[in-house]
Amino acid sequence: MPAFQRLLKKAASRLRLGLFGRSFLLLATLMLVSLGAWLQVFFGMEEGPRAVQMAQRVTTAVSITRSALIYAPTSVRPALLLDLATKESLRVQPREGADTMESLPDSNYWRRVAVEIRTRLGPQTQIEWAVNQTPGIWVSFEINNDHYWLVFDREQLGLTAGVEWFGWGATALLLALIGAAVSVRFVNRPLAQLANVARQLARGESPSPLPEKGPLEIREMNVAFNRMARDLRQTEADREIMLAGISHDLRTPLARMRLEIEMSAVTDEARQAIDEDLGQIDHSIGQLMEYARPAGVVPEQGTDVSEALHNLYERERTHTESLGGELTASIAPGLRAKITAHDLKRIVGNLIENARRYGRSPSDGKPHIHLSLNDEDGLLVILVVDEGVGIAAADVERLLRPFSRGEMARTGGSGAGLGLAIVERLLRQVGGRFKLSSEPPHGLTARIEIPRSRVNVRNFQLDASV
Repeated sequence: MPAFQRLLKKAASRLRLGLFGRSFLLLATLMLVSLGAWLQVFFGMEEGPRAVQMAQRVTTAVSITRSALIYAPTSVRPALLLDLATKESLRVQPREGADTMESLPDSNYWRRVAVEIRTRLGPQTQIEWAVNQTPGIWVSFEINNDHYWLVFDREQLGLTAGVEWFGWGATALLLALIGAAVSVRFVNRPLAQLANVARQLARGESPSPLPEKGPLEIREMNVAFNRMARDLRQTEADREIMLAGISHDLRTPLARMRLEIEMSAVTDEARQAIDEDLGQIDHSIGQLMEYARPAGVVPEQGTDVSEALHNLYERERTHTESLGGELTASIAPGLRAKITAHDLKRIVGNLIENARRYGRSPSDGKPHIHLSLNDEDGLLVILVVDEGVGIAAADVERLLRPFSRGEMARTGGSGAGLGLAIVERLLRQVGGRFKLSSEPPHGLTARIEIPRSRVNVRNFQLDASV
């Protein structure tokens, strides 16, 4: 049994079945095993009563035939034998010493039939499978020292035909599978609804409430989930209001402080240092707002990633060059994915900003960044590569956590430590993956993988015709 379970689990994992498929496969397998065991038990229980019944039938037929032949006049015997052969499928033939005989099959059923017949007709009774190569069930009897065979059709005395049992078994199995499918569907439907609503909630959408009816356990689960969804929406709304208020209450004094510093009589060096500190505070506030902002709703038809990245590249290239750096790109055209253009720009923009701040080349102290987009086996792969000093492999996983920052050798500055966490959170919403790789001192490579989506040709043709 454990080996069978492992085989079933391995087959299910290869087929990538869902909960409905797995449950149905399990029930169907149990039904097959149960039906096979039931048929085996039924056949075993049928043999005994069936053998006794057939022996009684043979005994009665032999007794009636013997009596009819004994008391019937000689002139009517041919007509009597013809009537038995046509109406009762019983043939009477003389038994000769030169007859060639074939024994009954070696099975429990036929052995029991032979024993029951000899018990009733006598131990000298012969029961054969064929005589003179003529098939049938041949039973011997005597009339006044004359020896005869009474021949029965095999179908009359045999067990129920395999084809008939196959038809009944197939019908029973089909009904059982239909019942299993209905039962599994009835159980899995609330779970499918819950999974769909949970996916909507994970994407930041407002899910439709689950029906608060049905069995007690399902009803309680749906009520609790609906309450949780309402609480999350309320918490999200309160958080947005709170963050907007914090951003306003902090950035307004920062702007006023900058104005006062510009008008004060401090030295240029002090003014520049204070301005950098205020800029860092403003940047940290921006990162906190960016991290708290929810992801956009995933578009059904997908977004032209190539176009969105090209627009981002043109904007970021100008800004990078204004800082004395260099941003190059190689973007494959016509690639689409189910992610909003705004979220995509947030992701890649954070990586480019991270490379500008912390990925400066040790040779000239300027950022040299390369952005690329390619299709690799149905995955859109976006790479952001810089020429900085890189980071240690042990620090890669830690840097993906919120408020985690690398060593000063890599960063050389201060920040909230949310840029990479924002990237990973937004990618998780669309089923993407994010990976950092570094081989110091050769810089850092940020790799983004997003499932590619294809254009709906029918919708495209309709739009083109319009």
